[in-house]
Amino acid sequence: MSSLSREIEACRLCADRFAATATAHQPRPVVWFRPGARILIAGQAPGARVHESGRPFTDPSGDRLRDWLGVDEALFYDRSVVSIVPMAFCFPGYNDRKADLPPPPLCRRTWHDRVMAELGDVPLAVLVGGHAHSYHLGAKTPVTETVRSWRDHAPRVFALPHPSWRNTAWLKKNPWFEAELLPVLRARVQEVLQ
Repeated sequence: MSSLSREIEACRLCADRFAATATAHQPRPVVWFRPGARILIAGQAPGARVHESGRPFTDPSGDRLRDWLGVDEALFYDRSVVSIVPMAFCFPGYNDRKADLPPPPLCRRTWHDRVMAELGDVPLAVLVGGHAHSYHLGAKTPVTETVRSWRDHAPRVFALPHPSWRNTAWLKKNPWFEAELLPVLRARVQEVLQ
């Protein structure tokens, strides 16, 4: 584990913020990256299940994401192959209506540029959700529009919607995503793994 990884794991910058949420939880940074990885998964923030497990995407969203990529769990969790770098390393908590809070910008400002510098040039970046689109692409467009323009960034970068089961209606309204984008993404994943 790098010294940067250890610094992030020890981070408590958002302790007061998290204590004030409906979940009133403590920070638990989920750090899952290593220089030399072939694939970067740039996500949003860990959810409640990931907060408990300490492992990214250990929820139905992870099952769907692995399916989208065409990889199994063993490969997905091999840090020498896949680095998972969310816009916030801790679960942000829920609001009083049990909705996920957004990733705190403080986390991104504090850590993200340093992590990206340590990772170096990763052959494939998979950007999951609007927060990752904004940081990595400078996207100011809605998620659907950013994802629809996937050819503008492929084959090095693929912008995806969040794989949450809450987005099942989005997938039904946008069949081009599974028909056009996913086969190209899966082929690119296999290519970078060669």
